[in-house]
Amino acid sequence: MPSAFLVGYLLLFMGAAVAVVFGGLLLGKLLRPHRPTAEKLQTYECGEPAVGPADVQFDLRFYVVALVFLIFDVEVAVFFPWAVVFGKASHLRSASASDQALEARLAELGFGHAAGQTPSDRSRVEEGKSTSVPRSESIPSSRGEDRKAIRKFGNRLMWMALVDVLIFFGILLVGFAYLWHRGDLEWVRALPEGTASPPEDRPQKAESLSVLVGET
Repeated sequence: MPSAFLVGYLLLFMGAAVAVVFGGLLLGKLLRPHRPTAEKLQTYECGEPAVGPADVQFDLRFYVVALVFLIFDVEVAVFFPWAVVFGKASHLRSASASDQALEARLAELGFGHAAGQTPSDRSRVEEGKSTSVPRSESIPSSRGEDRKAIRKFGNRLMWMALVDVLIFFGILLVGFAYLWHRGDLEWVRALPEGTASPPEDRPQKAESLSVLVGET
């Protein structure tokens, strides 16, 4: 695809995105009713009434939940580069892929002509002495050996990526199970066995109230 078409598509996409966002805001401002009240103008915070100063001490349980969320949510970003490599490796493994597609996948993965390899690398790949692949210029459709070596390399790379992501996901599951076992995922943690429960204030309040009533 020529670069001019690519730039045009990008500009069209950006223009459509800006038009949808600001057009929706402008349309809503023109059509919605405007009836402000004192209650509507109050600060909305998760449905809770806005009382007291803003610099209050939040419950530590909020921080625990936030940290657990960050630990397990940010790791999702690691799956995107893995998915890209896994998809390209599966494309190399495909028998129906054309020579041009194989050349593009090899260049994107850093192999072939982009890595400066020589045709002699093909024999080393077939012998299993190197994880490199033959340069892209040595992939004619009439040579089935080169395509077979590339498919073998793609299969090996795909399985390596699959094992890597399973290990990574297993580590996350172990950490999640550890937090669950410790009770860090519970909003109200129960007291461990053998720990004395805190004294209740209700009986004392009742006694003090009866004393006051008797005195009066």
